[in-house]
Amino acid sequence: MNELNLIQKLVIFAPALIFAITVHEAAHGWVASKLGDNTARMMGRVTLNPIPHIDLVGTILVPLGMYALSTMAGGPGMLFGWAKPVPINTRNLGNYRRDTALVAVAGPASNLIMLLLWAIILRLGVSIEGVSDWIAEPLIYMAFGGILINTILMVLNLLPLLPLDGGRVMASLLPPKLAIPYSKLEPWGLMILIALIFSGLLWPILSPVLQLVQSLALVVAGIQ
Repeated sequence: MNELNLIQKLVIFAPALIFAITVHEAAHGWVASKLGDNTARMMGRVTLNPIPHIDLVGTILVPLGMYALSTMAGGPGMLFGWAKPVPINTRNLGNYRRDTALVAVAGPASNLIMLLLWAIILRLGVSIEGVSDWIAEPLIYMAFGGILINTILMVLNLLPLLPLDGGRVMASLLPPKLAIPYSKLEPWGLMILIALIFSGLLWPILSPVLQLVQSLALVVAGIQ
C-alpha cells in the first residue's frame, strides 16, 4: 500500500474524527434521555447529524492544526479535539451519582463500539485485498484511521480529570466529602490536560493502554 501524503491523511482522518465525536456526544444525550433527562433530546443533540455537535475551534481547527503541525515536524500525528458539551440537567436524573456516571461513561463506550466496528471493516478490507484493491485500499486506510481516533478518544476521555468523562465517573464514585473538593478542580482541568499534552508527559502514560486497545482491535480484525 502506498504512503499517504498530508492531504490524503486529513481526508481520511477528518471525517472519522467528526463521526467519532458526533456519536460520542449523541451517546451522552441518548443515555441521559433514557435515565429521565430529555434536555439534550429537546435541544436536538441526540442525533448523528454532526452539525449540532460541531465546535468550529475544538472539532475542526484544533485537531486538524495539531495533526498537520505534528506530521510536518516528523511526528506520528497528534489528535486532540472536542465538541460542544451535551446539555445535561442532573436534577432530572433518578439517581444523581449513579446516573451521572452512566451518562459520562456512555461516550467512551460508544468509541469502544465504533473502534470494534472499524476493526470489522478492516477485516473486510484485508479479506478482499488483491481481489478488489480499489475497494480494499480505501477501506483499510479508513479503518486504521477510525481505530486510531476512537482509541485515542476513548482512552483520553477516561482519564480521571474533570471535565473529562473519567472525571465525571470519579466524582460520582468518590464519597461526598472528597467529591466536593475534587469537583472544584474542574475549571483547571482543560488547562492541566493541555499542559500534559504539550509537555510530553501525557502520551507515555497513555501509550501502554492505547497499544493494548489497538492490539485487541487488530485481533478482532484478524491481524496479528
